[in-house]
Amino acid sequence: QVRLAESGGGLVQAGDSLRLSCAVSGSTFRNSAMGWFRQAPGKEREFVAAITWSGGTTYYADSVKGRFTVSRDNAKNIVWLQMNSLKPEDTAVYYCAVEVFRGWVSNKDEYDYWGQGTQVTVSS
Repeated sequence: QVRLAESGGGLVQAGDSLRLSCAVSGSTFRNSAMGWFRQAPGKEREFVAAITWSGGTTYYADSVKGRFTVSRDNAKNIVWLQMNSLKPEDTAVYYCAVEVFRGWVSNKDEYDYWGQGTQVTVSS
């Protein structure tokens, strides 16, 4: 079993930065991917970024490309999402998740484990 716990969310102003952390407990797999998703009130959960556990290949949604950076420390079992130049439209609950067998990393239906989420609010 895998457990994930996000932290680092908060209330910031447009243009500010935040770094989210995801602590991973339990077994990890070489073929796994770690994904970040977000969900705003009344909207569907959407893909933000992902990184492969073994090779460190990164993937980003067009809406965050160039502003967000996903990284990981395999030895410490931590995944980060560095968010710069935040915009009000980034406001959402952010979730980290594990796709045990890497496939279509932007497809939330392929992920097997999810964290509880952390709130990010960006004011104008």
